[in-house]
Amino acid sequence: MSTVILARHGRTQANASGTLAGRLPGIHLDDRGREQAAAAASRLAGLPLAAAVTSPLERCKETAALLLAGTGLRARSERGLNECDYGAWSGRPIKDLVKEDLWKVVQAHPAGVRFPEGESMAEMSARSVRSIREWDARIAAEHGDGAVWLAVAHGDVIKAILADALGMHLDAFQRIVVDPASLSVIRYTARRSYVLAMNTSEGSLAHLANQAEKPEEKLGGGAGPRHRKPRKAVARTPVRRTP
Repeated sequence: MSTVILARHGRTQANASGTLAGRLPGIHLDDRGREQAAAAASRLAGLPLAAAVTSPLERCKETAALLLAGTGLRARSERGLNECDYGAWSGRPIKDLVKEDLWKVVQAHPAGVRFPEGESMAEMSARSVRSIREWDARIAAEHGDGAVWLAVAHGDVIKAILADALGMHLDAFQRIVVDPASLSVIRYTARRSYVLAMNTSEGSLAHLANQAEKPEEKLGGGAGPRHRKPRKAVARTPVRRTP
C-alpha cells in the first residue's frame, strides 16, 4: 500500500490568457505559477518522498523542480502523464472553442470525445491511469507499503486519475476540479483505492508519512491521521551548590 501525491503544474501564460495549450512546446510557468509551485513545495516539508515522476512537458518539469528543491530527488519523465492530445484544438482560445459543437460533448459525454487530429479522452484516461497504477506498484515493491511518492501532471489527466480512484465513470469527471499547483492524494491497496485529498492548496502533508490506521479499517470516518505529539516539559530540580 503506497500513497501518491498528484500535483498539477502551476499557472502558465496560456492558462492566464484562456488558451488551450495542449502539447504545444514552449509553454512555461509564469511568475504566478512559480509562486504557486513554491507554496506547494512548502506543504511537502518534512515528508520523505520515495520517488517522483512528471509529464514530459516544460510546465510540469518546472513545477516538479520547484516541488523537489532541496530534497536531492529528481523527477523522472513519464509519457503516460502527458497532456491530452487536443490535436487541432491546441493553441486555440477557449472563448472560440466553447462555440464548437464538440465542446458540448466534451462537457456532457467526455468518454465519447475524440479531438480532431488528436486522441480521445478515453485514451488519455486509460494511459494516465495505467501509468499511475504501474508506478505505484513498482514503488511499493521497491520502497514498501508506506512509501509516499509524487506525480506532476495536467488538469484533465489528474481528473481522470481521480475519477478512476473514486470508481466514477469518465463521463462524470468534469465534476472534479483541479486547480493550478493543487495537491490531491490517493492511496492504492490490493482491495481498492482511497482518495485522501482532492484539489487542496493549503496545509502540510507531512502526516502522510505517519498514518495511524489503514483506510480499509475505518468505519464511521475513523480517527484521522496520527500527528506526532509534542514533548512534555520535564520539571527540573534546582541543583544546590555548596559555597
